[in-house]
Amino acid sequence: MLSSNSLRNFSQHSSRVFIHLRPQKKPILSLALSTAAEEMDSQSPCILVLSGKSSAEIEIAKSLKSSNTLKLPANGEVRIFVHPEIPRPPSEDSFQIDLFLKSLLTNQFGRLFIWSPRLPSTHDVVSHNFCELPIGAVCAADVQSKGRGRSKNVWESPIGCLLFSFTIQMDDGKIVPLLQYVISLAITEAIKEICDQNGLPYLDVRIKWPNDLYLNGLKVGGILCTSTYKSKKFNVSAGIGLNVDNEKPTVCLNAVLRELSIASYKFTREDILAAFFNKFENLYNLFIYQGFQALEELYYKTWLHSGQRVIVQEKNEERVVENVVSIQGLTPSGYLLAVGEDNQMCELHPDGNSSSAMVCFECFCLHWIHQNSKYPVISCLFSFLRSAHAIYITHIHYVLNLLAICTDHRSCLFRFIMPSCLGD
Repeated sequence: MLSSNSLRNFSQHSSRVFIHLRPQKKPILSLALSTAAEEMDSQSPCILVLSGKSSAEIEIAKSLKSSNTLKLPANGEVRIFVHPEIPRPPSEDSFQIDLFLKSLLTNQFGRLFIWSPRLPSTHDVVSHNFCELPIGAVCAADVQSKGRGRSKNVWESPIGCLLFSFTIQMDDGKIVPLLQYVISLAITEAIKEICDQNGLPYLDVRIKWPNDLYLNGLKVGGILCTSTYKSKKFNVSAGIGLNVDNEKPTVCLNAVLRELSIASYKFTREDILAAFFNKFENLYNLFIYQGFQALEELYYKTWLHSGQRVIVQEKNEERVVENVVSIQGLTPSGYLLAVGEDNQMCELHPDGNSSSAMVCFECFCLHWIHQNSKYPVISCLFSFLRSAHAIYITHIHYVLNLLAICTDHRSCLFRFIMPSCLGD
């Protein structure tokens, strides 16, 4: 049984997959630029411009400004304005708030909009102020200096990228890990719709499991979802980055569009963001009321992996054993379903470089801890695990045993917390 194996680093052009048990080294992301950006961020106040789709959201924006409610981590200085009062004329590269709101057709998502010319991280804004913001509120920035990625990777995101985060609240922790797949699908469907509406050739943006977007075999975007559990609700902050118009260092939507079409149309961040929320709201409602099964067929048409053969390396004592498996789809818990050459079905998990493992583990643990609060040592242990910010799936068996010893409720714990990841 390979259900406790980790799966990582496969793409459209590579089918070899390796176990990774050590923390990954963080990529070098232009250290000089990052250092300069950090100094700039520490010296300058962050500007947040609030706006709304209707008078109701505009009143919320005015209330947030008058109460000076919104904060940044580490008590960074914030200056809040309500659109259209902006401290200086925006440049031609700035996000056009009115264009976005005009195209937005949702009932909930995206209607309270926060824009900043430059932020350390849009994700920090929505997660740090989650309880002060209405569900569906979104924060977007032109430039991001400390964008959050997997394994605490920090990204410097220049002009030309669509960078935004928004709030979602969910009741069922078992389906929270599937949310990133709905978001990925909404992005690809939004791009398809824009192409159809403007008579453009189709851009084949694909989903690379669990949370990346690929175009022409190169990464063009990614999704990060984090969650907290409060008052029996899962508060999810979803962050998305999509390279729209910046050709370096890999690929962007408009560069590929120019290769395929002589039309003068260019993708804009405003059009994509509005189309995303219009799509996401419909897909999310299907997901909540009918389950992910209602979206699976469309998801499999969009991802890279159906039928893909991969090699999983499993360390067995002193030997490394290679097993060839073929990807069939997703399991109900959102991991990869694969079949081996011996026709045995198995479940493949991401390693600690993926946020989905942490989100899934946190959701189930938080719910279980809430139900078993009489065991204070559990809360202490889980607080420690959360502070580490990364849980390696291959280590969960050890963690669960540790919790089981402390509670003497091994069987209950094993049934409730991710039973599919425990192996034999």
